[in-house]
Amino acid sequence: MLKGSFRYTGEAGTDEAGRGCLAGPVTAGAIILPEGFKNSILNDSKQLTEPKRDLLRPILEAEAITYAVCHIYQDEIDRINILNASILAMHRALDGLSAAPSFILVDGNRFKPYPDVDHECIVKGDGKYMSIAAASILAKTYRDEYMAKIHEEFPMYNWKKNKGYPTKEHREAIKKYGLTKYHRKSFRQLPEQLTLDL
Repeated sequence: MLKGSFRYTGEAGTDEAGRGCLAGPVTAGAIILPEGFKNSILNDSKQLTEPKRDLLRPILEAEAITYAVCHIYQDEIDRINILNASILAMHRALDGLSAAPSFILVDGNRFKPYPDVDHECIVKGDGKYMSIAAASILAKTYRDEYMAKIHEEFPMYNWKKNKGYPTKEHREAIKKYGLTKYHRKSFRQLPEQLTLDL
């Protein structure tokens, strides 16, 4: 059972999507839900089907006190590394909130202090706290939408389906067609190669 805010009114949840992908951005969501918010479907985005995530997103957007989403694109990921990019995406999503949070719940075990607001990292927090679960749904749906859009430009990688994750199909396409401008050049794109000749 997901819990509501456990410390303060105005608590923000934040989470990211796309950290392990070979292509596209890492995307973070941040959200402050109203006290007493309840939804029987809401859960960690990875536990929900795509139709359920798509159903929840407009409900969360309509009922949230405030929410924001931020993409950090592949060039910046390559420059600062994926961990720093994930944390930066969460910070920028928090920056986008129209109301300052009183406390921040972070999914995972790594975060950098956010100015003037205390935080707590919670491993598997998206399966424990509603605000983190809601942030995970925003991050996932906005990122999936972006990947479906760039799929139209490079359909041979089938990002509409694999969302940039290292599936066998995606790696076979990289072998055949090489890398695009959307691929993360700092990532090990193929298992048998430590680096790709670019």
